[in-house]
Amino acid sequence: MEPEPQIDAVRTRAGEILDAAWDEFRGHSYPNRGVYGHQWLWDSCFHAIAWAALGDRRAERELASVFFVQLPNGFVPHMRYAGPSQYRGPLGFASSYTQPPVYAVAAQALASAGMALPPPLLAHIEQAFEYLWTSRMTDHGLIKIVHPWEAGADDSPRWDGWIGHSDWNRPEWTGIDLQLVQTTSFGPEGDATANPAFEAAPAAFNAIAAHGMAIVHELSGHHRWLDRARRLSDAIDDVLWDPAEALWSDLALAGPDTTIAIPTLDGVLPALSTRDPAKAAAALDQLADPDRFGAPYGLAYVAREHPAYRGDLYWRGASWPQLNHLARLAARRWDRPRLAEDIAAMSRRGAMASEFSELWDPDTGEARGATPQTWAALAAVVEPAQPVTDR
Repeated sequence: MEPEPQIDAVRTRAGEILDAAWDEFRGHSYPNRGVYGHQWLWDSCFHAIAWAALGDRRAERELASVFFVQLPNGFVPHMRYAGPSQYRGPLGFASSYTQPPVYAVAAQALASAGMALPPPLLAHIEQAFEYLWTSRMTDHGLIKIVHPWEAGADDSPRWDGWIGHSDWNRPEWTGIDLQLVQTTSFGPEGDATANPAFEAAPAAFNAIAAHGMAIVHELSGHHRWLDRARRLSDAIDDVLWDPAEALWSDLALAGPDTTIAIPTLDGVLPALSTRDPAKAAAALDQLADPDRFGAPYGLAYVAREHPAYRGDLYWRGASWPQLNHLARLAARRWDRPRLAEDIAAMSRRGAMASEFSELWDPDTGEARGATPQTWAALAAVVEPAQPVTDR
């Protein structure tokens, strides 16, 4: 394994990558101008977190820019187009799908860095969560998605049941994605509302939402968000907990569920929201287990002992910087500072070894995907000093 990178070097390189991708007119960084030439919802939220960690007030502009295309009903598109796209839906100027609601996590990062959270921004975030609560809520008490794109983990092996096998390749998945656009129903404002061919309640998406609602309560003082956060968190525990894997699974609502319980890092992330310390400990312990998710250069996306694991493939086991960051937040929430710092160190090693790539091999740090990719700048986030003896 390569020597531990110096934090100052990591932060310097992260700032250079974000700055090179910055669009002053539009107010955001492009994930990678050659491969991802638009704005993505959760990418920009992670950029804002990284900007804030670097003390750069572009964090405020980037987070605000996420809501430039918010619809009157509160829906936040997962893409704001900056050029041609084969995926355009009813809206035209932006995607008709959404993405994991990490805007509250970003807002908290800005507030912690002493940056401004103007009242309109909080109002936009509340409207976004209101949309999810009212328009995407299911009878199970969980929020649904209507396309794999909305999960963030768009080609996760948990969706392999829809494609019929686990032999992943990009062209085939793109074909499935486009077919699922054709089966989507859209509301009068152009937002995706239902899909008889694909609906699911993902553990990670719901956990990020529940965690975000609790943050909104802290930032706004509006108590309904704490109540909703608790109700959603309890539904995640009641419906999605998988005792065989000691993780949370996803719930298939439309389509096959044959692969929905494959153990992935998504199944750890409800540690962000659960109120059950035993469940949180059982899931978080797997982040340090080399047979599960622990690895030298970052958390593996698929449990390493599972037959589906491939550390060099997109969503088949490679390490993702944005998921490493969320897992680190979950560890800190449960007072696991040593685990959180170990994850941070993995991420720094992976980011530097891969030259800040989109994803990387968790065993070698070898780059995969677009290089550089701006969300790898999350490696620049340095947590406040605290004792490192986990309880």
